[in-house]
Amino acid sequence: MSELHRITVASTVCGGRPCLRDLRIRVKDVLDLLAAGASREEILSDYPFLEAEDITAALKYAADQSDHAMI
Repeated sequence: MSELHRITVASTVCGGRPCLRDLRIRVKDVLDLLAAGASREEILSDYPFLEAEDITAALKYAADQSDHAMI
């Protein structure tokens, strides 16, 4: 089963930007941490309310967003 159910979007949370489980941690925040070289273990240690599946969901969400045909 896809982890995408962990991505939530609500106009009242983080300005409607995609977040992880309404926790006010944006998908972009996790992606920025990974891009800066943080490991999954470091992220989970720094944000103990996140789960490993949340990181997977953020990566899957980003991958799906980048799969658009260019016309």
